[in-house]
Amino acid sequence: MPKILVVDDEPDLELLLRQKFRRRIRSGEFTLVFAQNGVEALSELENHDDVDVVLSDINMPEMDGLTLLAQLGELDRDLRAVMVTAYGDMKNIRTAMNRGAFDFVTKPIDFGDLETTIAKTLEHLAVMRAALRDRDALVALRQELGVAARMQESILPTNYPNDPRYELHAWMTPAREVGGDFYDFFRLEEDHMAIVMADVSGKGVPAAFFMMVSRTLLKGTAIGEADPSICLDEVNRLLINENEESMFVTLFYTKFNPVNGQATFANAGHNLPFLIKASGEVEQIVSDPGLVLGIMSGVDFPKGSITLEPGDAVFFYTDGVTEAMNEDGVELGEKELAEVLGECHGASAEDINRHVIRAVQEHAGEADQSDDITCLTLRYLGAPS
Repeated sequence: MPKILVVDDEPDLELLLRQKFRRRIRSGEFTLVFAQNGVEALSELENHDDVDVVLSDINMPEMDGLTLLAQLGELDRDLRAVMVTAYGDMKNIRTAMNRGAFDFVTKPIDFGDLETTIAKTLEHLAVMRAALRDRDALVALRQELGVAARMQESILPTNYPNDPRYELHAWMTPAREVGGDFYDFFRLEEDHMAIVMADVSGKGVPAAFFMMVSRTLLKGTAIGEADPSICLDEVNRLLINENEESMFVTLFYTKFNPVNGQATFANAGHNLPFLIKASGEVEQIVSDPGLVLGIMSGVDFPKGSITLEPGDAVFFYTDGVTEAMNEDGVELGEKELAEVLGECHGASAEDINRHVIRAVQEHAGEADQSDDITCLTLRYLGAPS
């Protein structure tokens, strides 16, 4: 059961929170612990080693919230801090975020906003803990290729959304038992959809290990960060801290709004997707390439957006598609891929992927597959009338 430590010197707040969340507390969704200042909060943390979230006011006697936040950073504890401050107090908000606060709410407290913030914080924490479990599990199993292959296959989504506004379909063929490519899609707030296409350096178990960590970190970060560029920046920072083997990943992250067809994206050195217009035209999405994730901190990840019209499709892929070689060492190439996609006018997302994979196989002939082949197609159907 998640445990939340509330730190505030207002005597009525405890009663208000217990009253507001009484049903959730009774149902066991979370428990509340209270302290009146930072000193008491540190004492409560000693008594409760299972606190998940610290919800703290900034202005308090004895030890204020910003000082407490600095103290939390020195503890070896897996928790998240949400700060409470006056509306418009940007100086303290900025200081709190720089000291590691996950989020903030403003006074007077909107309990609906507080409930949403708590839910988002707990979900983020759960996903990050899952990332650590995935990492530890793969370290223990990195010699077991068969097990690793089944694990990788199990985490890649295969149940596509049943939504009248759009279609999604993905395909992956690893070059070895396990590969470094990955795709993902998952729902975000406000009915948006996250779409990810990525390629980890290397092959085999090390690449699969780095792939799983990258995927889970991105999913966890995307839950709490709406801006795709900032999201990639945070994932990059986390990967650098967990990258003893100096691996890297190219990644194209898209946030899709099925209500109006807008797709906002950020790129980390990945192949640019192709837009297949309803009219039959095929063009590559324009974006600066950006740098790969996991190597260098303090870099920018280019952001852009396009608006899809009903019938438009976006084809995401890894370089295993365009760099597939035939027996003479000739690659398929982006020009040829565009021509293949031009033959898919009006086709479903699944049929577009199958047509491309078949073209890649025909091009390669009897040549050995040298790289993972992964693609994903999003086809926008438009909002129902």
